Amino acid sequence: MPALDPATLATLQSRQDAIIEAWRASLEHTGHDGRASPRELEARAREFWRLLPAAAAAGDADGLQGEPWAEVRHFLEELSRERVLKGFSAAETATFIFSLKQPLFDAVEQANADAPRRMAAQLRGVSALLDQLGLYTVKVFQKNREDVIARQQEEMLELSTPVVKLWEGVLALPMIGTLDSQRTQVVMESLLQRIVETGSEIAIIDITGVPTVDTLVAQHLLKTVTAIRLMGADAIISGVRPQIAQTIVHLGLDLQGIVTKANLADALALALKRTGVTVAKAA
Repeated sequence: MPALDPATLATLQSRQDAIIEAWRASLEHTGHDGRASPRELEARAREFWRLLPAAAAAGDADGLQGEPWAEVRHFLEELSRERVLKGFSAAETATFIFSLKQPLFDAVEQANADAPRRMAAQLRGVSALLDQLGLYTVKVFQKNREDVIARQQEEMLELSTPVVKLWEGVLALPMIGTLDSQRTQVVMESLLQRIVETGSEIAIIDITGVPTVDTLVAQHLLKTVTAIRLMGADAIISGVRPQIAQTIVHLGLDLQGIVTKANLADALALALKRTGVTVAKAA
């Protein structure tokens, strides 16, 4: 059953200009710090109004499911995605829907002034419909924001694990911060891809910026070294400070077969030596 009866829908359609104007004024009153211009707000309001009465007349509003509500759902999804990117909050985004309540209430009251019982029923219908629309908007807004946060985290991981070409055949991966399972996966993917692209023979993993090394961090390092060797390259771990060396010994971690150096300079010197390059001071 539609949320609103045909007579009420017809009344709302006939008063759409007044409703949209009151809605636009309410949206501007909430203020968006310049993130949405008055023209943009009015365009969005008119676009949504074009979809809403048709959907309400064609199908049950329960859960906003079904084909009649497809365009409305798509509009709210696009609106939420756009506002996530512009820095709106969930409450500010939901206000786009909830600020339509008062203009619709006013129109319903004026149209049913001589029929209080019908007025009450239609007001409940309007309120229930806009509540569902508002809740759906918040739901898709949260999903879009989670997607954006996840993408930003991936990008930050990639930025925090740059693979640098130090010399022909020698790559370096300076690590900064904590090394966890997710970051290890990003490290291995980016490093192995660069090994393939450059045909490098040696990869230096510099852990100078890693604050602590525990059993889990060591396991992640071993996985990375193993993956490098499977690609036919050698791995050198640099930046092993005295504190880290003591921790590794106390934990009883087995790094046998893995070449370690105290700093990146020593690791690079070893890598150049292995590749047959000799560096000497100019006369």
